[in-house]
Amino acid sequence: MNADSVTPWFVAVGASGAEGISDIKVLLHTLLPSLPAVVLIVLHRPWDRISHLREVLARDSNLPVVIAAQGERFEHGVAYIGEPADHLTLAAKSFGAIVGDPHRLHGNRTVDLLFRSVAAHGGHRMIGVILSGSLDDGSRGLAAIHAAGGLTMVLTPSAQPRPGMPENAIAYDGPIDVIGSPHDIAAAIEKAVRHQ
Repeated sequence: MNADSVTPWFVAVGASGAEGISDIKVLLHTLLPSLPAVVLIVLHRPWDRISHLREVLARDSNLPVVIAAQGERFEHGVAYIGEPADHLTLAAKSFGAIVGDPHRLHGNRTVDLLFRSVAAHGGHRMIGVILSGSLDDGSRGLAAIHAAGGLTMVLTPSAQPRPGMPENAIAYDGPIDVIGSPHDIAAAIEKAVRHQ
């Protein structure tokens, strides 16, 4: 069996807001450059402005940060993002699928969109990660990843008065494999993709 016939590891990450960007930056800075996995990142952000997310994340990342293109084959050791109004998803056989959404039909459900695509096409070598953010996007998709045999990881909830993405993900459905800081989550990702 050659390397191309083995399903790669997929790490799907969801977050929103300034705290979410900070968490993603720490995660990408902590992951090693030789990571044998594809990292797919969704961050809630304004749809009507030019985005500099790639440049912001690339400054301190150990992995190259790339804006995914439709039909592109994802590569190990690379972090992919989508444009603000074009949502990043995984299609069969490690190809990227970009879901255009000019009318905002997916609203604030873009993390669930990514996670469900990973649950459908990621085999058993997948990890869903919820970092900082408000509301509950990602909860259903994380449960789908768990149900499909993947690992689930969530940032330790903060002491904010309203539940955000981490709290809602933990409360939604099914056990969470890792709850910790971005450093803890990066270490757990490294351990999973290098030892399984």
